Amino acid sequence: MSERKTHDIAVIGSGPGGYVAAIKAAQLGKSVALIEKGALGGTCLNVGCIPTKTLLANTAVLRQIRHAADFGIDVGPVAIHYNKMKARKDQVVSKIRTGLEGLIKSNKITVYRGAAQFESPRELKIVGQDNLYLHADQMIIATGSVPFDIKAFPCDHHRILNSTSVLELTELPKSIAIVGGGYIGCEFASLFAELGVKVTILEALPTILMAQGPTVSTFMTKAYSTRGVEIRTNVAVQNIENKKTHVHITLASGETLDADYALVAVGRKVYTEGLMLEKAGLMPGEKGALAVNDKMETDVPGIYAIGDVTGKWMLAHVASHQGIVAASNAAGHPMKVHYEAVPAVVFTSPEIATVGLTLEQAQAAGYTAIQGTFPFQALGKAQAALETEGFAQVISDKKTGQILGAIVIGHEASNLIAEMALAIQNELTLESVIETIHAHPTIAEAWHEAAAIANETPINFPPRMKRP
Repeated sequence: MSERKTHDIAVIGSGPGGYVAAIKAAQLGKSVALIEKGALGGTCLNVGCIPTKTLLANTAVLRQIRHAADFGIDVGPVAIHYNKMKARKDQVVSKIRTGLEGLIKSNKITVYRGAAQFESPRELKIVGQDNLYLHADQMIIATGSVPFDIKAFPCDHHRILNSTSVLELTELPKSIAIVGGGYIGCEFASLFAELGVKVTILEALPTILMAQGPTVSTFMTKAYSTRGVEIRTNVAVQNIENKKTHVHITLASGETLDADYALVAVGRKVYTEGLMLEKAGLMPGEKGALAVNDKMETDVPGIYAIGDVTGKWMLAHVASHQGIVAASNAAGHPMKVHYEAVPAVVFTSPEIATVGLTLEQAQAAGYTAIQGTFPFQALGKAQAALETEGFAQVISDKKTGQILGAIVIGHEASNLIAEMALAIQNELTLESVIETIHAHPTIAEAWHEAAAIANETPINFPPRMKRP
């Protein structure tokens, strides 16, 4: 291997952090190398956000069809062809990947196909489809994360699946046991339950969705029970056996249960395998994460890290934002990252979206925190659309009125949260929302009403209501 290339900036990994960083650096006039050993787009596009949301879009259609009679529409017998759903998912991913390839090419970014490893802080060795040495004055590490595997019952990808291999199923099982009740496990629980699969969630913690706070976990536990999802909390899975036709699961208590498949969804771990970080002078932390400052710089000058590999927020949109910050700094344009208004969405049924602080977090931070909660049941558009499950909640500081956080569960929650993210990022108050005219009839009016309730000036809700 004698070929050598030189670029201003090299980006390792083409996920939503890496490709965005590469584009930003190219826009700033730099010669950019983007290195990828797998498919362009990383986890998010190929085995994460996009494929799961494509499958969930199928279930949303199915749910509407099942409720067609409530809208005065008669439909014939409904047949589910999961193999066609899987094929559509693959087509969507392929189409977006083709678009991404064109986008990268249009920005005159050079893509190298292969695995990168450091030879020094400024030099990489690339091995794969392309074989060469690459020199760059600035490096951006964006290698992401992979599903966490449990040594006691490793995924065999036949009956014991993870969030990647479960996407390759072409037939629906009759039952599935999901180990882990976080956002990944719960999204798949919604998917399979809607398709008629018997779902059991096995969670070691006291509640599902614990990271989203007690308001969310309590509501979603009730929502899942009405959908026939069995939730077992405070349970530890000791072993999972592949019995060829099903899996046999043993809990620490000695209790056992069987299911067609097991999905292990206990989180994700930082991925830096094969990078030879020590040759760059980098020392990962306890869980393999690379420490960075607010400019996304690592301890080694000229080397940045973004996305899941930093171990901060394992969210695609955070990785993209960090990518812009890192690329700007690498190109000589100072910029800092802020995490006060990071929206997080769980694409369950109903959808969950949060941003900023929960009531409990705000109180723990020393705020005199108050909340205003407006149920969708009291919203005209929700009644018209038969989407009355859920609520919008605003958390604010009683002294200043500043909005500190927000939660929305229900129809279009993933889109609704953007208004509160903008409000928190710009340090707006309850008054700012109340004085903003919201279109009627819309679901977004729920924010106006929730803010009015928090302000103790409700219009479309009885005064002095009992707050949850």
